[in-house]
Amino acid sequence: MHDIWNPWHGCIKKSEGCDNCYMYFLDRQRNADGRRIYKVKNNFDYPLQKDKNGRYKVMRGEQIRVCMTSDFFLAEADEWRPEAWKIIKQRPDVVFFLLTKRPERVAKCLPPDWDDGWENVFFNVTCENQKRADERIPLLFELPFKHKGIMAAPFIGPVCLKDYLPEGQIEQVIAGGENYDGARPLHYEWVKNLYDECLAADVTFCFIETGTNFVKDGKTWHIPDKRRQSYAAHKSGLQHQGRTINFKLGRPEQFSLFAEESEKVYHKFFRPQCQTCGSRLICNGCSNCGQCEKTKKGVI
Repeated sequence: MHDIWNPWHGCIKKSEGCDNCYMYFLDRQRNADGRRIYKVKNNFDYPLQKDKNGRYKVMRGEQIRVCMTSDFFLAEADEWRPEAWKIIKQRPDVVFFLLTKRPERVAKCLPPDWDDGWENVFFNVTCENQKRADERIPLLFELPFKHKGIMAAPFIGPVCLKDYLPEGQIEQVIAGGENYDGARPLHYEWVKNLYDECLAADVTFCFIETGTNFVKDGKTWHIPDKRRQSYAAHKSGLQHQGRTINFKLGRPEQFSLFAEESEKVYHKFFRPQCQTCGSRLICNGCSNCGQCEKTKKGVI
């Protein structure tokens, strides 16, 4: 699995969901400043990188999350984004998951040949509470993307989507609590209400993790371990596989006529521990490449 591509790092806080930003926290842990924004030189072309056999490291059919330590539509990244778009276009066989708190900037940041959107781009906005949902979802609806979703994470206040889901544009909703310094509590009722709305609209809903502080039945559960958070989210049963999201993927620009020799199609594989993970519904899984077993045996 090669599911994260960070072409640049660092960000400027945008809204209340950013107050306890995990990227800022992790940067502090290594004596770095999350406000410092820079192009990641060694890995900028990651989706185009190949292994020693000439195969793409990111395989056809994978979904890759973009800018998980920044924002793809950050103004400070304007000079690098055109090159990133070119890379995305060269891999129409891979789904690129974009997430932003800046939908107001998106229209002017699209490439000139965008038209009504590319099939391999899954565009999402963060809705950490109702205020941001009502601010960002109307903008989301106006933008020319073929695939759209909502990320309620960090989920710091109730979010109601019942007035938006009937539009049919939202294909997936992800919810998760806040972590690390000052984590604000996530209430079970917020998640349950959002799940019920998505269930009624047959929209995929994935509760990925409780966050550090989870409130249920009047009791606050302190869960600092993210694996336990994920297990608790799974155990809640608040997961729904909605209507199929049909990504009409193409062939990479450098596709060989001998595909079986030069390209490898990605097939999801889930290990036993994956069955109780909150992200199971939306996860890439892994390719069962054997590296885990080699590592256990001390081969690598």
